[in-house]
Order: sequence, then C-alpha cells, then structure tokens
Amino acid sequence: MQLFDNHNHSQFSFDGWRSSIEGCASAALEAGLSGIAFTDHCDFFIPEAKILSGNPVSETFDVSLQQEEIDRVQGLIEAGPIPDSQRLKLLKGIEIGMHENHHEDIRRVLSENCFDQVIASVHYIDGVDPYYGVYYEDKDWKMAYGHYLETILTEMKWLEDFDIMGHFDYIVRYAPYPETCLRYMDFSDILDEMMTYIIHEGKALEINTKSYQDHKGRLVTLDTDILRRYRELGGEIISLGSDSHAPSRVGYGFKTFAQLLKSFGFRWTAHYEKRKLVQLPL
Repeated sequence: MQLFDNHNHSQFSFDGWRSSIEGCASAALEAGLSGIAFTDHCDFFIPEAKILSGNPVSETFDVSLQQEEIDRVQGLIEAGPIPDSQRLKLLKGIEIGMHENHHEDIRRVLSENCFDQVIASVHYIDGVDPYYGVYYEDKDWKMAYGHYLETILTEMKWLEDFDIMGHFDYIVRYAPYPETCLRYMDFSDILDEMMTYIIHEGKALEINTKSYQDHKGRLVTLDTDILRRYRELGGEIISLGSDSHAPSRVGYGFKTFAQLLKSFGFRWTAHYEKRKLVQLPL
C-alpha cells in the first residue's frame, strides 16, 4: 500500500513554526509513506479581530523559498543510502483560502506559480475565524454547518482552478454543539451538489484526518454515509491529508482510514504531480 500525505504545513505557514520541511520528510519516511505534499497556508483575508489586535500576521507565504527548501530536502533524500524504490517523493503545494473579497489575489498567486497540487479550503466565514467560536453565536448547529458547506460550494465553483476540496467538515472541529458529526442525512442536498461537482470536474474529496483528532475533549467523527454516497455518485478520487503542523502528526490515522476506504469499495488514493492526477492502489 502506497500512501501520500497530501496536506501538511511547514515552517513557511504562519502557524507552522514547529514544522520544518526536513523534519516532516523524516517523519514521513519513518511512517512508511511514499510521499508528502507541503501545502502551506495562503489566506489573503485577515479577520477584523486580528487587525484590531494591532499585530495581524500575514497568512501568505514565500512560494519561492518554500519550493527551494523542498528541492534541497529532496536532494538530501536522493543522495542518501535509501534504495530508489523506497525513496520519499516531496510535492510542492498550496492550501488556498477561498474568500469572496480576494478573488483577484487568489487568481494571481495561482497563475504566477507552479505547484504540484492545490487544496481549496475555507477558513474564514462571515468575517470571522470559527476557531475562536464567534461564528457560532446566534446560530444553531444546522445553520452553522449548512452555511459553511454552501460557502465552500459557491467559492470552489468560482475558483475552478484547484485539485483537492479541503476539509469539508472543518466547521465541526471547533463548534460548541453536541452534534460532532456532519451527517449526510442532514445536508444531503448540498453535499450531493458538492460531490457531483468535484466528480464531474475530476477533483479529489479530501479525508482530513486532523478533523478526527481530539480537540480539547471534542471528538469529531466522519459520517461514512458520505463515503457511501460519493461512491454511488461515481466518485473514486480520494485524497488523504493529515493537516499536520508538526512532524509528529504526519500520516496520522492513515492506515485506519485506508482500510475504511477499502471497505467501501475504493481502490485508489489520489495525489497530484504538476497538477496531473496520480492514483495509487490501496
């Protein structure tokens, strides 16, 4: 079984200070992965609360420096004693934060740079960061989760130029509600539309294993009905991503989720090289 970790943040992400490319590559080798993609954060929108704090942090990154470091570490791996068949492949990526106020900025960074793969995600919604909880105020769980899904759909249809739909259930991680699972039965219409779109466009559905870690005592679960429906609709392209921000999280839970995917009839996991789909057998 060859597995790629397609969603990782390095020292080039604003929140990746614990996570060097070299350290994550070593962790990927130790985990027996075949490849790792560095998809550093690129969000042009900064919530007002961060601006008012007087110390807003840029959430973009220097693409040239990131890619130079990836090339350097790839060179170390290729010069080492590891046999060719067991060498780790490092991929150059970006996690682009979709936001309606920054369409021109997003287009520019994608057109001016070459990546192996592009993850499209939503981190900020209604001008706030769900991580801090303000988004959920005055909303019930169904409104909060549903609005997030609708925003992803709207923005990815606008963007088009991406490979992987990132962490569709991110909104559940930090929610205050007892509902710890984004269930297909509650959002079937919007989820069907999202999945139909990515299937038709040849994009990948991401299983983001960070969502299913413990978050201050909150344990989110993946609704397997979503996987079942994705298969029914004809979906086959699945990407595994740990969303790591430290080497210790690289490849988190991959063997468990790979077995889960096999149990639903999936035969491959996907990654992208120079924006071209590559599928490896489970």
